[in-house]
Amino acid sequence: MNDLIKAIKKAAVDFGRDEEGAQIVEYGLIIAVVSIALVIALSAIAGGGGPFGAFIARVTACLTTAVCV
Repeated sequence: MNDLIKAIKKAAVDFGRDEEGAQIVEYGLIIAVVSIALVIALSAIAGGGGPFGAFIARVTACLTTAVCV
């Protein structure tokens, strides 16, 4: 029983020291920020006209509100 507790404690400590998950989260945040910047830039380029402008408006609405149509 004592060995089981030591093994669980060691696994918890090793899991706490593992930094691989933190890197994945950081990459995800970078991708999200770049995506938002691209949508904002493309909406300025599109000028709100045509099918591309409608698409950008829908994406912008999804990113800024809770309603995605």
